[in-house]
Amino acid sequence: MRARPLTILPALMATLALVFAPVLTAHGGILPDSKITIRQENEMGRNFDRIIRSQMPMVGDTYITEYVAEIVNRIVDGKRPMPFRIRSAVVANPILNAFAIPGGFIYVFTGLIQAVRTESELAAVIAHELAHVSQRHVASRIEKQQKVALLSTAGTLAGLFLGMAVGGSTASKAGTALMMGSTGAATAAMLKYSQDDEREADHVGMNSLVKAGYNPTGMPGTFEVMMKNRWFDSGSQMPTYLSTHPGLAERITYLKGRITRMPKVFLSRKDDNTRLVRIQILVRSKMSPAATALAYWNDRDRSTFTPMDYVGRGITLQRMKDTDDARESFEKALHLDGEDPLVVREAGIFYFKTGNTTKAFKLLQKAVIKNKNDALGLFFLARLQAESKDFKQAASNMRKVLELVPEDAEVYHHLGMILGESGDNFNGNLNLAYAAVYSANKRKAQYHYHKASELAETEAQKASLKHLSDLLGENADAK
Repeated sequence: MRARPLTILPALMATLALVFAPVLTAHGGILPDSKITIRQENEMGRNFDRIIRSQMPMVGDTYITEYVAEIVNRIVDGKRPMPFRIRSAVVANPILNAFAIPGGFIYVFTGLIQAVRTESELAAVIAHELAHVSQRHVASRIEKQQKVALLSTAGTLAGLFLGMAVGGSTASKAGTALMMGSTGAATAAMLKYSQDDEREADHVGMNSLVKAGYNPTGMPGTFEVMMKNRWFDSGSQMPTYLSTHPGLAERITYLKGRITRMPKVFLSRKDDNTRLVRIQILVRSKMSPAATALAYWNDRDRSTFTPMDYVGRGITLQRMKDTDDARESFEKALHLDGEDPLVVREAGIFYFKTGNTTKAFKLLQKAVIKNKNDALGLFFLARLQAESKDFKQAASNMRKVLELVPEDAEVYHHLGMILGESGDNFNGNLNLAYAAVYSANKRKAQYHYHKASELAETEAQKASLKHLSDLLGENADAK
């Protein structure tokens, strides 16, 4: 699913207006003196998350998302109690960034995952962002805007979150323009994190990082990585994290000073970076510029290659249309470790894409047997089953994918096509409507909704339509 970031602006404004509508009614359009409630933050977060997922390219590979979620959960366990249930997602974007929104939603960019050197460094950024959530920094800054009309604050927040999300892109500039046009530079600046916010997030984040069992040097370490990479970010002159989090150099000094006063045992903690390295190979080979990724593997000594290195090189070569060399890399990976479910899956996807369906089926089937939660493996296996007209099993597996990766437009689309081709026109149109909803295409969603309505006969089908109708109403700002 591709992002269409410019369409997020009016939707975010409307979302915030709806979230704070009771406040607007009761207080004549001015934010009240009383604090924003946890319930309001939760509602804001849910609505933001729905919009962000429909507008930004989210990673659906559970090998990546589950890894990030496990780190998030480990940090949360180190900072309980939390006022929100924390939910994480990974954004396919090369920028070195992560951000959290009110209500406990945190987004980690693939650019950050690829850039860190250790798991502690990745965990440190997550701990810092979760500290902004637990300390309710965004909510407290909204509360300080006592003389700002509600809609203006909504516009400012829309621009602020858009700028945080997409870095130096055109959409970020549009977000900045929205902020300035809504309330002016002073209000926009006030809603951004202050130095005090950042210092508190560093302090609270460091506490949870240590309690979670990570090496505290990960926090200044990852900030140093960002500083070193400030000129190599795609689409802007520096990583977004540097532009949205002020005074990083001074905070590195503060953090290092604090670490010197910690027990030495904390500094001797070792990271097991095995999974991180495997995830980084997937990110580099699939989401970095292909020429850059290939140069990385060409510069490496082949004697140091792991099976996953051959997989990464094979993925990259396939992207560059060098099918023969790609096949050679995948076969080398399978020869070295044909039992690794990730190696097997990626080889299966390669053979699926190059038309060797028999070999692809065997490999993908083996991959999902070894890892039943492999959403990407199940996705391609279901597509192969649909091609062989095994619609029942294809639909069953695609539904399993939806359980693992909810609200994914591409998965709903394929499920709808499978069901329609099998003769189940009601559920085919129903799922195609969901696909359109989650890709923010209201016109197409309504078309398939009406098609499904014409076919609905049972009470269960009518109940399914009611749920879709409610969802269409919630996404009324989709284009």
